[in-house]
Amino acid sequence: MTQSDLGPYLFILVAGTFATDVWRWLGVLVGARLKEESDLLLWVRAVATALVAGVIGNLIVSPSGALSEVPLLIRLAAGLFGYVAFWLGRKSVLVGVLAAEAALLGAAWAFSAP
Repeated sequence: MTQSDLGPYLFILVAGTFATDVWRWLGVLVGARLKEESDLLLWVRAVATALVAGVIGNLIVSPSGALSEVPLLIRLAAGLFGYVAFWLGRKSVLVGVLAAEAALLGAAWAFSAP
């Protein structure tokens, strides 16, 4: 690989770092000065929660790849199972995600077995 071949990779590295890290640095600088219950942080938390909910809804309703082969009812039941586990696990996201994943994999395996 010659030095001219590295140009595009270097550009991707610099542009990718700049595009993501600037926001991290800005968050560190500004976040330390904000109150946790300020209107701005409440708005940011609401937007972040809405984005996550949208991604999860998209994965359940119109997935791609191998997940699209699992029936909708099973995907909905696994999502509900994960939601209940989240609340029973004292609002632990890890518990909710692992429970939903276990339910999805278990149901997919049970219904695909001969």
